[in-house]
Amino acid sequence: MDTRERLIESTRALLWERGYVGTSPKAIQERSGAGQGSMYHHFQGKPDLALAAIDRSAQDLRTRAEAELDGPGTVLERVTAYLRRERDALKGCPVGRLTQDPDVMADPGLRKPVEETFAWLTGKLAALLAEGRENGELDAALDPSATATALVAVLQGGYVLARAAGSATVYAEAVDGALGLLTR
Repeated sequence: MDTRERLIESTRALLWERGYVGTSPKAIQERSGAGQGSMYHHFQGKPDLALAAIDRSAQDLRTRAEAELDGPGTVLERVTAYLRRERDALKGCPVGRLTQDPDVMADPGLRKPVEETFAWLTGKLAALLAEGRENGELDAALDPSATATALVAVLQGGYVLARAAGSATVYAEAVDGALGLLTR
């Protein structure tokens, strides 16, 4: 991994662990093994590097979601694969946790990839649910947009509940509950 990549990956990890304020240039340099000169050679400053890291986390979320949502199987099998994909529920979502960071949310540039990613995910799920409704796999009364929004909220809320309880079981229960409602 080259220096630029180490900087981005180190910043991604630090943002996930510590948030924007807790991610100092010094901490980024220590984690990445890059010097100050290298950091400023590749990025104009902390906001620029944070944006690259947030963009990377957002792209990673999209790539992983597409793997299940565009994969083989019925609509319900693909949604289930996505919802039950192995995750570290106690660490939370690297993109979702950014919504709890006031500095990220206050900066339009840093907020934009977070906002766009959740809009994309909700839209992707809504299209898949609409397909399931149209092909008779899901209830004809199902509202794809509202249901997609609820599924994203279940995942993000499941992370919060799991962290609060100190148990990934709570996250799994939230997913199981959503799937139970979806299959009624």
